Amino acid sequence: MIKKFGLTLGGLQQKILNLVLIFMLALMAVFSGVWFYQQTTLGTVVGDASSEQQKSIEKVSGDTMHQVIDGSMTKTNALQAYIADDMFSDVKTDVATLQSLATGLFEHMDSFEAHPFELPDPAKDGQFSAQVLYEEGVDYTKSEYLGVAAHMSETMIAMCKQSDYLDNCFIGLADGTILCVDDKSANKYDENGNLPNFLVRERPWYVGAESAGELWFSGIDADTYTDKIGIECAAPVYKDGKLIAVVGADLFLDAMGDYVNSASSQGGYIAVINNEGKVIFAPEGNGIFTVETSDNAKDIRKDENKELAGFVSKALNKQTGLTTVNINGKEYYMVGSPMNTVGWTVISFVDKNITEQPAQLMISEFQSINEDAADKFNDSMNHSKQTIFIMIAVLLILGSIGGLFVANRIVKPVEHMTKRIHEISGTDLAFEMDDIYRTGDEIEVLAQSFATLSKRTISYIEQITKITAEKERIGAELELATRIQADMLPNIFPPFPDRSEFDIYATMTPAKEVGGDFYDFFLIDDNHLGMVMADVSGKGVPAALFMMMSKILVNNFAMMGGSPAKVLEQTNAQICKNNDEEMFVTVWFGVLDIETGKVTAANAGHEYPIIKKANGEFELFKDKHGFVIGGMSGMKYKEYEFTLEKGGTLFLYTDGVAEATNAENQLFGTERMLAALNAEPEADPKKLLENMKKSVDEFVGDAPQFDDLTMLGVTLL
Repeated sequence: MIKKFGLTLGGLQQKILNLVLIFMLALMAVFSGVWFYQQTTLGTVVGDASSEQQKSIEKVSGDTMHQVIDGSMTKTNALQAYIADDMFSDVKTDVATLQSLATGLFEHMDSFEAHPFELPDPAKDGQFSAQVLYEEGVDYTKSEYLGVAAHMSETMIAMCKQSDYLDNCFIGLADGTILCVDDKSANKYDENGNLPNFLVRERPWYVGAESAGELWFSGIDADTYTDKIGIECAAPVYKDGKLIAVVGADLFLDAMGDYVNSASSQGGYIAVINNEGKVIFAPEGNGIFTVETSDNAKDIRKDENKELAGFVSKALNKQTGLTTVNINGKEYYMVGSPMNTVGWTVISFVDKNITEQPAQLMISEFQSINEDAADKFNDSMNHSKQTIFIMIAVLLILGSIGGLFVANRIVKPVEHMTKRIHEISGTDLAFEMDDIYRTGDEIEVLAQSFATLSKRTISYIEQITKITAEKERIGAELELATRIQADMLPNIFPPFPDRSEFDIYATMTPAKEVGGDFYDFFLIDDNHLGMVMADVSGKGVPAALFMMMSKILVNNFAMMGGSPAKVLEQTNAQICKNNDEEMFVTVWFGVLDIETGKVTAANAGHEYPIIKKANGEFELFKDKHGFVIGGMSGMKYKEYEFTLEKGGTLFLYTDGVAEATNAENQLFGTERMLAALNAEPEADPKKLLENMKKSVDEFVGDAPQFDDLTMLGVTLL
C-alpha cells in the first residue's frame, strides 16, 4: 500500500472510494434512464391531456351554441313576424273602422246635409287633404254620395296623420267618383295642368272588395301616382243590400324593406315570403333568396331543392322550430313564423358555419396557448438538462439523493395533473393550481398554462351564453306577453256597433308588465249579454297565465247556456283539478237580458257591484258572496237578480280601484269611488271610467301601485 496525497492507494479507503465511484456511476446510469423515461411519459401525458381538453371544449361549446341559437333565434323570429304582421293588422283595423263609419253614414244619409268637397289643390301639396277624382263622363258635382262620404274627411285625414304605415286612404263610390286623402295633391295633375280621369270602379281594390264581399287584401301593386310598391286593403260598404262604396288604404312596403335590411347583421338575415311562395323582401347578397318582379319571381315551394321548398311551405302555415337546410352544399339554420293577417311568413336564416365561429375561435385560442406552453416547456427542459449535468458533475455524493428527489418531484405532479385532466368533462372545466404543482420548474409552467386555459375556457363559454342567449330575452318575452294579454281582452269600442240598446266600455291597467285582472263581455245570444269581472291572486306572468285560463273557461261555459251560478261551479271544478300552485281568482259573472233589463248574477268572492238607477245616483249593491274560484272543489254558488232600468248603469271593478294607495298610505276607498261616479252620473260608460281613472291618479299621485286597475261600465239605453 502506498500513501499519497493523504489517500492510501490499494487500501480500504481506496476501496471505499472505488465503491462510491462505482455506485455513483451506476446511479448516474440508472438516473439517466429514469430521467429520459419520465420525459417521454410527460410528453405523452401533455399531448393526451391537450387532446382530451380540446375534444371537451368542442363538445361543450357546440352543444351550448346549438341550445342558445335554438332558443334565441326561434323567439326572435316569432317576435319579428309579430312586429311585421302588426303593420298589416293596424291597416286592417283602420279599414274596418272606415267601413263601419261609412256604413253608418249611408244608412242615415237622409238625416244630414251634404258635406263640402273639392278637387285636388296643388297649393296643399305636402299636407294631408281630402280630394275628389272621377271617371270619364261622370259629373262629380251631381253625385248623391260624395256629400255623404265627405263627412269622413276629417276622420280619414286624422287616420293618415296618426298612422305609422298609411300614406293614404280613400272611399270609392258606386257612381264613379272617389274621395281620397293623401299629401300629394300636385301629382294628380299632368304636365299640362289637366286632371286625368281616374277609373274608380276598374281599380283592383274596388273589383277585389266587391267580389269578396268582405275586407280584402290585394296582391303587390304599384301606386298610381307615386309608383311605390305596396298592397291595398279594401272593404265594401252596402246599403239595403246594394254596394254603395268601397273604402280602403294603401300600405307601402318601404318600411318593411328597411326593416328586413336593418335586421340583417353578422351573417344572419331575414326574408319575407308571400302567400304564393314568392320572395317579397330579402337583403342583397344573402346567398339564398333573390327578389324579382312578379312576372319573373318563382314559387319557392316548387324549388328543385326539396328541403328548402318543404321548409317554406311549412313556414307559411305554422311556426317552425330551428331547422337545418342544405343549400348548394352549405348548411343553414332556418326558423319561420307566419304572418296571419296576410298569410305571409318571415324566415330568419344564418350560415351554420358562422354560428360555429365562437367555438372555433376558442379552440384556436386554446391551441395558441398550448403552443406557447409547449415552447416554454421545451425551453425549460433544455435548461434543466444543463443544470442536471452540472449538478451531477459537481455533487456526486448528493446525486443519488438528488436523483430520487427529482424523480419524485416530477412523477407525482404529472400523475395528479393527468388524473385531474381525465376528470374534466361536461360543465366541470375548472383546472386550478394546487400546491403539488408549485415545483418552480416546467411542471409549474405547464400547470399554470392549463389553469389559465381553463379560466379562459369557462369565461368564453359564459360570455357566449350570456351574449347570445340572455340579450333582450326578458324584454322581448315581457313585451310579447303584454301584447298577447291585451289582445285576449275585448279592446275595440264600440264592440257591437250594430246594437243600440246598450253602451259598454272597459279598461285594464296592469301594475306590472302583465297583470292578473281581467274583464270580458260577450253576446250569449241576440238578447243576452254576458259580463265578467275577475281578479287573480298574485301578479306578473304566473297571474297572467292563470287569468287567460280562467277567462277562457268562464267564456266557454257561459256560451254553453249555463246559469251564472252553474258557470262558476263548472269553472271552479275545472280549475281545482290542476291547481298545484294553489292560485285562486275572484269572479263576478252576470247575464243582462237586453230587452227587460233583468240581470242574473253570481259572485265568487269579488267586489260588490255599483248600480245607478235612471235619473238617480250610483249606489253600492251588497250582493251574496260565494267562495273564490280555485279555493276549494265542490263549491256551490247562489244567484241573485236585479233590474237595470233604461238609462241605468252598472259599474264593475277590481280591488285595485278601492285599494289604490297614496304616499300617506291611505286607501282610495269606496266613498271616494262613489263620489267619482256621482260627479257626472249621466255620463256614458267611457266617460265614467275616464273620470274614475283620473280621480284615482290624482289621489295616488307619484306613489307606486302594486295592484291592477280594471273597470267595466254598461248603460242600458
